[in-house]
Amino acid sequence: MLAITRASLKAIFRSPSAVIFSFLFPLIFILVFGFIGESGGAPSYKIAIDKDCDTTNELYDSIKTFNRFDIVRFNTDTELQESMSKGKIAGVIKITKTPVAIPAYTYTIKSTNASDDKWPQVLPLMNSLVNRISNEKYVNRPTFAVADFNYKRDIAHVREYKTIDFILPGQLGFSLLSAGVFGVAFMFFNLRNTLVLKRFFATPITRTNIILGEALSRVLFQLLTAITILLVGHFFFGFTLINGVVTFFELLILSLIGLIVFMGFGFIVSGLAKNENAIPPFANLITLPQFLLAGTFFPTDDFPKWLQPICNTLPLKHLNDAMRKIAFEGVHLTDCGKQIGILALWGIVVYIVAIKVFRWE
Repeated sequence: MLAITRASLKAIFRSPSAVIFSFLFPLIFILVFGFIGESGGAPSYKIAIDKDCDTTNELYDSIKTFNRFDIVRFNTDTELQESMSKGKIAGVIKITKTPVAIPAYTYTIKSTNASDDKWPQVLPLMNSLVNRISNEKYVNRPTFAVADFNYKRDIAHVREYKTIDFILPGQLGFSLLSAGVFGVAFMFFNLRNTLVLKRFFATPITRTNIILGEALSRVLFQLLTAITILLVGHFFFGFTLINGVVTFFELLILSLIGLIVFMGFGFIVSGLAKNENAIPPFANLITLPQFLLAGTFFPTDDFPKWLQPICNTLPLKHLNDAMRKIAFEGVHLTDCGKQIGILALWGIVVYIVAIKVFRWE
């Protein structure tokens, strides 16, 4: 019994997949979800500062140093409006100097109904900052600043941005990635290992036709999967297809582009793997980081700033971004040049490597 136990234990540690699934994966999950909540303590809220805000006063200085507020800056008004419409920020704060001594300032918070989950906490925090300044500045305790909207926010109503509008593109993207990598890797390895490819060579079929035939079948199957996911998401969960049928077909075209790129990773894995047990570790090295860091379940803005450049290099991240822009914002494929361009660059690099490492026998 001891001998069997010892031999079995050695076999487990010699199996890369067993080591990765038992040790590496849990550690990666712990690290990633730890990054999301690494600030600790009470939650903080992202806010923007109005371009006409008075920034030469104690209230603005307090907002800058307050650990419950995270000031986000945008290059254009379009980016600001986009973040507000999706509820990514709690609101836009504007401080204005009054012509009288007391109160010296008024402030407003412009928001949208998309941030209803954040708004109730923002106003009390602003009031607490004002109270602290008032206690320090005045003896008889007049208020330093007041809200000029009678504690009702300056609200803009926008189209509802539902959780499914974020989650479904991420899940569809990851489904394409998994199918492209695992499906192609196992398929070509098994064809090679069972000598099916060798039998193909005995027929008048060119190698190009073999690859194209097998790849096309996977593309068609996965497009059927994408159609099912989109239709179920739209009709049963209210997933937004802002331009209807046009958006639907643009998402399918985008899915095809992503799948072609991801299949290149599968060709690389099938060429590198020496045996069937080596495929899962290689494949997971490609898919797992993208699953966690490419905005599948949560925005990449939630990660530390040093990690975000890594997230922004992943092909799945740009596929997810393009899908969300097309589905919810109403842009078209021609407006997603950056995302499609980066996917194309990944495709070129991946297929160059795939050609180098791919093996027929």
